[in-house]
Amino acid sequence: MNFSELKDFLDEKVLQYNTLDFIESDPVQIPHLFTQKEDIEIAGFLSATIAWGNRKMIIKNSHRMMDLIGNSPYDFVMSHSESNLDQLGSFVHRTFNGQDFIGFIQSLQNIYKNHDGLEAVFAKNQEEISMQKSISEFKKIFFEIPHLSRTQKHISNPLNNSAAKRINMYLRWMCRQDNNGVDLGIWKSIAPSKLSCPLDVHSGNVARKLGLLLRKQNDGKALLELDTKLRELDSNDPVKYDFALFGLGVFEGF
Repeated sequence: MNFSELKDFLDEKVLQYNTLDFIESDPVQIPHLFTQKEDIEIAGFLSATIAWGNRKMIIKNSHRMMDLIGNSPYDFVMSHSESNLDQLGSFVHRTFNGQDFIGFIQSLQNIYKNHDGLEAVFAKNQEEISMQKSISEFKKIFFEIPHLSRTQKHISNPLNNSAAKRINMYLRWMCRQDNNGVDLGIWKSIAPSKLSCPLDVHSGNVARKLGLLLRKQNDGKALLELDTKLRELDSNDPVKYDFALFGLGVFEGF
């Protein structure tokens, strides 16, 4: 395919998969359960954090997370007691355990009490066409309070050559202005043009087959390569092509 044919093909796939039907089988459904801004962004952050592995299990365990915090994410973050935190100790999703969950709640409380919330932290340190420095600085703030060293692995640092798939997906949910109602677009301080594709095994394999990505590893260098190509296709909303790449890989076995 030439450039024009490739763009037409991917634009068609975006239209096919960027629909409300997508929500049913994706963890983006978790922040859609809420209406208050802080509830949406905290629920989204927690569910994105465990978004690796089997998708049904991700969704099941994300719902369990919400149940454990009383289906009131912001209220729990700001007002929990020690006994409330103890109730989280039994949670497990792959290598993310109850102690990690407790640490995340404590770090989120620090962010809302002392840094004006998640959006304000991510909105700092933006670059012209990248959020990767912002993500790296976010991780520093997130772990500025006492924490278990093991918990740090659950937030990637793209400046260490990580593709940071889960946080880039989270930023897509929060920032992308989606006329079809999948991405929530509640953060207005970060332009969708700065977002990066949530690069995983599915989107990476499809991107390689389409000639959008040459690098074999799904790392930070590969993300930069893919982002550059996607911005050539649509500089204002490059991350919309995540729907096309992911849909082609997961639903069509492309």
